[in-house]
Amino acid sequence: MYKPSLLALLLAASCATSAVAQQAPEKVKTKVKRKNKTEATAPTAETQPTKQAPVDADWARTYGETITQADLRQHLTILASDAYEGRETGEKGQKMAAEYISKQFKDLGLTGPVQGSDNPYLQHFTMERSTWADGATLKVGGQTYTWMKDFYGTGNSPFQTETALQPVFAGYGIEQDGYSDYSGLGDVKGKDLIIMLGEPMNEKGTAVLGKDGQNSKWGTDFRAKSALASQKGARSVFFVDFNPNSNFEKLAARMTPYISRPSISFKDAKEAPRTVAFFVSPALGYKLLGTTAANVTKYTAATGKAGKPAASAFKPAKVLLKAPKKHEDFTTENVLGYLEGTDLKNEVLVLSAHYDHIGIINGEVNNGADDDGSGTVSVIEMAQAFTKAKAEGHGPRRSILFLTVTGEEKGLLGSEYYTDHPIFPLESTIADLNTDMVGRTDKDHEGKGDYVYVIGSDKLSSELHTILQNANQKYTQMDLDFRYNDPEDPNRFYYRSDHYNFAKHRIPVAFFFNGVHDDYHGAGDEVEKIEFPKTEKRARLVFYTAWDLANRDQRIVVDSNKK
Repeated sequence: MYKPSLLALLLAASCATSAVAQQAPEKVKTKVKRKNKTEATAPTAETQPTKQAPVDADWARTYGETITQADLRQHLTILASDAYEGRETGEKGQKMAAEYISKQFKDLGLTGPVQGSDNPYLQHFTMERSTWADGATLKVGGQTYTWMKDFYGTGNSPFQTETALQPVFAGYGIEQDGYSDYSGLGDVKGKDLIIMLGEPMNEKGTAVLGKDGQNSKWGTDFRAKSALASQKGARSVFFVDFNPNSNFEKLAARMTPYISRPSISFKDAKEAPRTVAFFVSPALGYKLLGTTAANVTKYTAATGKAGKPAASAFKPAKVLLKAPKKHEDFTTENVLGYLEGTDLKNEVLVLSAHYDHIGIINGEVNNGADDDGSGTVSVIEMAQAFTKAKAEGHGPRRSILFLTVTGEEKGLLGSEYYTDHPIFPLESTIADLNTDMVGRTDKDHEGKGDYVYVIGSDKLSSELHTILQNANQKYTQMDLDFRYNDPEDPNRFYYRSDHYNFAKHRIPVAFFFNGVHDDYHGAGDEVEKIEFPKTEKRARLVFYTAWDLANRDQRIVVDSNKK
């Protein structure tokens, strides 16, 4: 799953305790042997049942039970092995994973629906890889500050050569009902902003803008502030953490392997440029604001007490900034398998997961067994169940697209590409059921019964929300935890996996998720820690929900538009 907070990503990664992979990975030679599965082909006389089954047979259960933990383990042991090098988008391991998944789809008898591709199961597209170049400097008042010691950045940089800036102080960079750091700034389009990390706190240390005293999204995710600055047209943001307990030097050292890794974006993207974000040390932050620690403390205390931005006497200094980036093109690919329906075949249900992960960092292979190897193998097994049903004369009425996407960890890019370049018309797409991290147990559910978080099912279609609850009640009897549907949830999980790119087009979605754990985006996310009985049950719930959606008489309605 896409992790939006770069700072949190670093802190999580620094806790990873798995051993560093010392040897070059070897290519996997294992051939998967499917056990007790009927190879799916187009129905023929030979594949039809020899005896007429009872009219009231529960075919959903019959085929749902062919999704087994043994087969899930078999696939995942390959895809989440060191040989696949963490499946980094555009790299060798991701290409290997794409070939493996496409072969599974082909062997099951699914159709490759991508016309004009060298492999009809692969939707290729061109991306641009960018990395920070040498020679970044920041000068204030005649003093030169150093990249990765005093400051670092994320995003695309317009500062290829030394550029003069006159930054503007924008407080905490927050705007919501009853509070705005922008109201007195006028038009900030094209300007460079200085924004404090965190959010206003009262004298008791309680967040004044969050729900029931909890931190709001502004205090937990700098990207909410960066996105707002982008909407307002700012050219860049200098984020500074004035918390006396922070240690910028140590943080910068931990960030180095992440900042040095390439970022990717669509080639020749026509979207509005995003604001580049720089993070600066407290000492540099005081220089930028032309002030002292005492004055900043007075400002934050006054703002927290008033519950609105206080007046400041800060006089930001002029800056000379150079932060060049280098760029190169590469290709990556989504993997698609198509199962044609019967009388309602022109309507399409999408079952999605992302198969990419974060690759090799600091010499450690991050195999992503849970994120999202677990979702990927669940989609493969659901494809097996539906193709078996069709081969035996019980195929779905609606068509199903099994969609495993690339680039999710880089910002939901593969699913964005598909929804911008759909193989099947979006107006014919009835829903997307997205499976991302379904193999572990989070801390809130340790020692409790079987559960799964379901996110977004109530946002666009009340029918979808009811259908999955009914499927769970009839077949899997798990605790369905809907807490992350809360629009005020600071984790913002609804916006952080591939279903969201379908929801943007008003296609009903449901996101199935086990929550984060200590190995999230770390080298410890390995196959041996996957709880396969739970994965099996969660995958079956998605299948049962899909079975209903694919076979009901009427397409589900879009009758709401919740945040």
